[in-house]
Amino acid sequence: MRAMACPGYGPPDVLEPRDLPTPEPGADDVLVRVRATTVTAADCAFRSGRPFAARLYSGLVRPRFPVLGGSFAGDVAAVGANVRRFAVGDRVLGVSPNDFGAHAEFLRLPQDRPMARITSDMTYEEAASVVEATTALTFLRDVGPVRPGHKVLVNGATGSVGSYGVQLAKHYGAEVTAVCGPANADLARSLGADRVIDRTRVDPTLPGTAEHRPQDVFFDAAGKSSFGRARRALTPTGTYLTTAPDPSAVVHSLWTARGRGRTCRFAATGLRQSPDNLAHLDALAGSGAIRAVIDRVYPLEDLVDAHRRAESGRKAGTVVVTC
Repeated sequence: MRAMACPGYGPPDVLEPRDLPTPEPGADDVLVRVRATTVTAADCAFRSGRPFAARLYSGLVRPRFPVLGGSFAGDVAAVGANVRRFAVGDRVLGVSPNDFGAHAEFLRLPQDRPMARITSDMTYEEAASVVEATTALTFLRDVGPVRPGHKVLVNGATGSVGSYGVQLAKHYGAEVTAVCGPANADLARSLGADRVIDRTRVDPTLPGTAEHRPQDVFFDAAGKSSFGRARRALTPTGTYLTTAPDPSAVVHSLWTARGRGRTCRFAATGLRQSPDNLAHLDALAGSGAIRAVIDRVYPLEDLVDAHRRAESGRKAGTVVVTC
């Protein structure tokens, strides 16, 4: 099978094409013919080895998992003798959070991993993008959680996570403020944002500005702010949610865990996914409650360019790769 491997840490150019043996499914395994996958901030971190904390999981000196890629959509190509949840030919979407491997034509997974059938009419590219909504879903539904009438600010509102954060917050009945670059303001409004703040012109955390409004939830989907700054934009019982696992966020999360005032929350969302979450997102997409937001689509052989795009800071939505 064709695959793109990451033999060592470094810039996107370290990625290289490989011909690897197609995995053989065991008795409890599902073999997926990957049709589409994504390049996320996590993929870039595990490729570059930065922040260094990423190496605690992926390997201190070199990557333990030569093929990256945690999100996928495709077809079931084969199943093991004990598999009952899936059948050959099923269209599926899912997450491979433990050992990655989606940047290849085939991916082998135990049947109990986070994977679900695609019952909506999404394309494979759209389904792979919607998998990225699992992060926003976990933060806003479970960790936050967002309730009807809440005021929610999404920082990085048009990125691969933030674009779904805006849509899900609206779905849960919140009043949503989107913070993004001026080029993406119309996209943020189309996703349902009630207000859009130009991040290049205004800091919404500063009291005294016209855009400053206390928020029940400050969802830092871009991981670019901090609890110290965001707490100025929170109500007395507001919550700061961050996707960045930096030491400050971890310390503040532990420090505020038992308090009744402003709190900081971080979660390793990739390890908290389930088949039910993916089926739920597929149903939301099927009903029109959320829609896929795709920045660009690259073929697998152009994965280096896809990583460059994902790291550029200019994308709007998810960088998708077809296999």
